[in-house]
Amino acid sequence: MSDLRFVYITAPSAEVARDIGRIVVAERLAACANVIDGLASLYWWEGKVAEDREAALILKTRADRLPALTARVKALHPYTVPCVVALPIDEGQGNPDFLAWIRAEATGA
Repeated sequence: MSDLRFVYITAPSAEVARDIGRIVVAERLAACANVIDGLASLYWWEGKVAEDREAALILKTRADRLPALTARVKALHPYTVPCVVALPIDEGQGNPDFLAWIRAEATGA
């Protein structure tokens, strides 16, 4: 299993996603953050289908930083149950120099 993670988070706006991304990168919980605005999200919530406009926040980090990163996102996020999903980045499935950079930069506070 790889020691790197690609983390997908949704937020109510690009501004909220940027704020969370800026904090977790500054705290070295993630190497970088990408914000994608304009998601149309449909989901089951409180007994019915809800629809909202959201932004995606994508973070790149190390697996050992994931518990602290998840806790920090939950503390900063306005949602009761924020989406924080991590996927492994398989070795050999990307630019080795970039993967090394993630390892070096996501060092924690």
